[in-house]
Amino acid sequence: MNVLITGASQGLGYAIAEVFAKKGNRVLLSSRNEVRLYNALETLQTHYPETAFRAKAFDLSVKENALALGAWALEFGAPDVLVNNAGVFEPGSVSNEADGALESQMAVNLYSAYYLTRTLLPAMKEKRSGFIFNMCSIAGLRAYTNGGSYSISKFALNGFSQNLREELKSSGIKVAAIFPGAVKTASWGDFDNSEKRIMEAADVAKLIEAATQLSAGACVEDIILRPQLGDL
Repeated sequence: MNVLITGASQGLGYAIAEVFAKKGNRVLLSSRNEVRLYNALETLQTHYPETAFRAKAFDLSVKENALALGAWALEFGAPDVLVNNAGVFEPGSVSNEADGALESQMAVNLYSAYYLTRTLLPAMKEKRSGFIFNMCSIAGLRAYTNGGSYSISKFALNGFSQNLREELKSSGIKVAAIFPGAVKTASWGDFDNSEKRIMEAADVAKLIEAATQLSAGACVEDIILRPQLGDL
């Protein structure tokens, strides 16, 4: 399969790339930070030398770059799996967050997925198969303190996913919204997770890969994951 993952240089995106690489799929990686992206690529190539990888950096907060990423990915054929994972978190509340916080987070957390997906859909529809996973976060289901525009943007991505699912039912393309709670990624810094208080990125990645293994007649629409002891 051709697997395209945004925000793939670290955290959830890297874990998703790794789980698909283990199965010998062609994995296309993108992120904004070119240095971090190619470091991730080098590590993956070392661990999975039999897997075909491609990588290219794009700042998906810019519409034209989202369109360019889609065009680049299509050079390798229509994706079988698209993981819209690129995202940014700026803490704050609606009443006091910095001016522009909504715009900057909507640009990455919603518009990038919208424009990239639109670019790829004609080729995916022609194949009449494929999977689209949108990383919505638990913040896309429930507001929380200091969530502000981040939560708003994730609610919007959830809405995008629900509409896309309805629209693509008859096309053979499956759409799933992913709602992870706290996951141990770089954003948690030196958080001590020795007691497994929060989830591992691989937990999310494994469920996404498993969802692609179901029969053509089954579609996982929503995946909600929370730490065993609940949200922090």
